Amino acid sequence: MGELTSIFILIFGGLSLRFSLSLTGQAWAKSHAQTVAFMILPVITYVITQTIAGNIALSLGMIGALSIVRFRHPVKSALELIMYFDLITIGIATSVRTKWAIQLILCTIIIIFVVKLVQKISIKYGRPFYKTSFNEGLALNSVEIFAKAKIDIAEESDHLTNLFNDKISGEFVYRLTFENKKQLNEFKNKIQDLQNINKVNIDLV
Repeated sequence: MGELTSIFILIFGGLSLRFSLSLTGQAWAKSHAQTVAFMILPVITYVITQTIAGNIALSLGMIGALSIVRFRHPVKSALELIMYFDLITIGIATSVRTKWAIQLILCTIIIIFVVKLVQKISIKYGRPFYKTSFNEGLALNSVEIFAKAKIDIAEESDHLTNLFNDKISGEFVYRLTFENKKQLNEFKNKIQDLQNINKVNIDLV
């Protein structure tokens, strides 16, 4: 029971830090990858320390194993890097103490699906749990709107990722991204009768 309490505290603590950053204007912490990373990374560290506790030889081996996760090019997603650490830690923990490996596997799976579920529920209430980003390496549905006047629906949307206003021609260009086609179609229905729109480009994945 004490181990489960520790894991709960770690997840809650990571999530609290994530919200603290987002509330103080750190937009990078609002993405899906960072949200999941803030919850999983403390648990990974906890499993590592519990696995190597009191064993100097194993701790040196762990350092060598974790040093495998190196990239000579920029990592597109923090979550990608953490998943590699997760997999290596699971492998090492299984050879020493299988219980920790099983707990880490279950914890990782639960966090991934719960975060997605919370996002779906929060979207229904108009307050997304996290924001999607091209920087995470995700394939997203996108809409580009070319308008001769300001489009309030687009500017107020949580899906807006880019806005450009050409001062010379007076044209407004909006780029919005959506995780699924349903969200895209709902937005398209809202703007289809607007008179100020010159062109709409839709990219489906």
